[in-house]
Amino acid sequence: MADTGKLTISLPRDLISFADKLSKERNTSRSGAIASVLQELAKERERAQMVEGYKVMAEQNREFAARTLPLANEVLPEWK
Repeated sequence: MADTGKLTISLPRDLISFADKLSKERNTSRSGAIASVLQELAKERERAQMVEGYKVMAEQNREFAARTLPLANEVLPEWK
């Protein structure tokens, strides 16, 4: 189990009601419900960062191929 700590927060009453509903749906405590929502958000952010990173890598690979393909064609003309 992950290392846990205590946190006291104040929330609007409607969010407290939502946390209560969510905890019942997920069969967990308020803390468990809030922790799972935060974990889901953290995973989604990580996924979004990875998607962006792969897009950057793809563009770098395209640029590299565009620069090196003419050289490869000179050195290995049979690949044309």
